[in-house]
Amino acid sequence: MRAWLAAVLVLAAGPARAHDFWIQPQAFLAAPGATLAFTLQVGDGPDRQRSAIPLRRITRLEAVGPEGVVRPALTLGGAAADGAVRLEGAGAHVLVLATDAGGRSRLPAAKFNAYLAEEGLTPALAARAGRRDRDGSERYSRAAKAIVQAGDGDGAAATRPVGLPLEIVPLESPHAPGVRLPVRVLYEGRPLAGALVKLTDLAHDTLTAEAHRTDAAGEAGFARPAVGAWRLSVVWTKPLGPDEDADFETVFSSLTFGLSGP
Repeated sequence: MRAWLAAVLVLAAGPARAHDFWIQPQAFLAAPGATLAFTLQVGDGPDRQRSAIPLRRITRLEAVGPEGVVRPALTLGGAAADGAVRLEGAGAHVLVLATDAGGRSRLPAAKFNAYLAEEGLTPALAARAGRRDRDGSERYSRAAKAIVQAGDGDGAAATRPVGLPLEIVPLESPHAPGVRLPVRVLYEGRPLAGALVKLTDLAHDTLTAEAHRTDAAGEAGFARPAVGAWRLSVVWTKPLGPDEDADFETVFSSLTFGLSGP
């Protein structure tokens, strides 16, 4: 049974794929003091493109690094980039972006059920028990982080929570030696058990390289990735009341990072 589930997770490319959203820096490794451009990306494979999210929906954009918090310049929809940030000091810098819950999605029953199953959204599956023949709707927000390593400095910033509503926090820097990459998922500031975390090689983004559910401490472990650009992603949701404008409120969260050779 577990082998069958793993195969489904690796090969699946269902409706939830359109929700994948992340920060794509010009490079994940740079020199201290460099100014680095970045874009906001959405979708995978042939559907991958620059995000058209409007400025009014972005509620937080900053870079947290060794010298404190820096405000990136934002140029949404620019010819080459959606913004740029100066890397003040050597070490890990974490680009942070959050949006409001102004996104709206409505799917026919079969597609909505498949999406909930693919993303492991057990609160929604439980709430829809006995009425899975109905269409499903959600309002959603996005929370994204990207780790950029400037020089050989301290990677501690990569392992600290930044207070997003849903975030993936590496328990060790992705650049640290070792064979495993442990992470913790926080939802509304607390460890989240039972969330499905996916690791994707951005060079082959139609496939999931690895997927694991978080344990009671909100933790999951992955084989430490090899050279390249990588994305960890997780989704979580909660049911809304009958007077709300959607059935669920959902957060899509991502963490991107890049690794060079030894």
